[in-house]
Amino acid sequence: MPLTIETLHYLVIPPSSRYNQNMPGIFLCVDMDAFFASVEQRDNPDLRGKPIAVTGAGERTVVTTSSYEARKYGVKTGMTVYEAKRLCPQITLVVGNNRKYAQVCTALQEICLRFTPDTETYSIDEIFLDVTGSHHLFNGPENLARVLKASVRHELGITCTVGIGPNVLIAKLASDLAKPDGLRWIDESTIPSVLDSLPVKKLWGIGSHTEEKLRVMGITTCGQLGRAPLPLLTKRFGVIGERLKAMGTGILERPLEVEASEPKSIGHSVTLSKDIWRREEITPCLLRLSERVGRRARRYGYKGKKITLTVRYADFKTFTRQTTLPASTNDTVEIYRVSVAILDNIRLRSSVRLLGISLSALVKDDRQMALFRDAQSDKRAAVANAVDAVNDRFGEHSITFAAAMSEEKDHKVISPAWRPSGVRKSDV
Repeated sequence: MPLTIETLHYLVIPPSSRYNQNMPGIFLCVDMDAFFASVEQRDNPDLRGKPIAVTGAGERTVVTTSSYEARKYGVKTGMTVYEAKRLCPQITLVVGNNRKYAQVCTALQEICLRFTPDTETYSIDEIFLDVTGSHHLFNGPENLARVLKASVRHELGITCTVGIGPNVLIAKLASDLAKPDGLRWIDESTIPSVLDSLPVKKLWGIGSHTEEKLRVMGITTCGQLGRAPLPLLTKRFGVIGERLKAMGTGILERPLEVEASEPKSIGHSVTLSKDIWRREEITPCLLRLSERVGRRARRYGYKGKKITLTVRYADFKTFTRQTTLPASTNDTVEIYRVSVAILDNIRLRSSVRLLGISLSALVKDDRQMALFRDAQSDKRAAVANAVDAVNDRFGEHSITFAAAMSEEKDHKVISPAWRPSGVRKSDV
């Protein structure tokens, strides 16, 4: 009888039981190899074995993913197309296909669910699995990982790397160290030797700013971090110091987010086709962004009380400004009005390359619970809902504001942090 997800629910050891028995955890990190680029090479044989980069449309966009052939030349995610071409003149640029990547991610989720019901889609190309209660059904964690990898290769036509560890921190590290198309198991007995001389930046969650602060303190390896006096770390980092010390020893108490988590913000940003400075050039772009943010918030049933404007100059220096509203909103006109007000309080020092708007401090939109209804805002909401319905049926921007029509449509590639369910990390 085939092993289905329904069968797994009966055969897997329940979480409550395994924790009561003090059973050590076993987690997998399934990380797709150069995901967007691999999908494009899969679908176009002429691209296989060649350096390629997946980007948005236009010369001014950035590299979202590069193939391993391109990475040999130093082409990295986030690099401008100009820089990628300078490092690798023969590189092929491919405009990303959001829908296709989302479909592959959904298929990957379905594969992972065959091995355990406890999965977390952390990003579009990365899934965590808790196989503590199911690995015995597959003759152990390593064999389970091999079967999973073979399923991905056979059914999706691309490869993945699988890391195994006693928690998601170590599983993620194992997958990073085994890339590409690898499999590595770091068990509790080998964690000290693996971490001792490993640079702290290799640990998931330690970015460049934290790395620099640790370096100033004389801490450059995970071993040094784990041995550092706790008072020293808490003095510099506060309560986060405790977590950093634990991470230095390979400990991270983080349960999987099996259910979709509530979003913290809903945002959208766009890299402009040319640098702009004048207000009359910037405001149509802000209106287009306000449309996207408002529409997305309405689609998922959220309102927000904070609006943040992001500006990136031509030299890539970036800053944000935020305003808190007296009441939550998902109204396009209000988002635009506040964004322009923020802009008017900024003295731009040079031309602008990128603009972004995000809505945060989110709450569920329940208009029926409002005690005081504003007729004007109700009318705008009715219009917005009607426009949303038309755009849902006929495509994005089928109906739009006249002031936004002069602004070119923003071509984007899906963010690697995207999730197929919910709106978590929805900035692109």
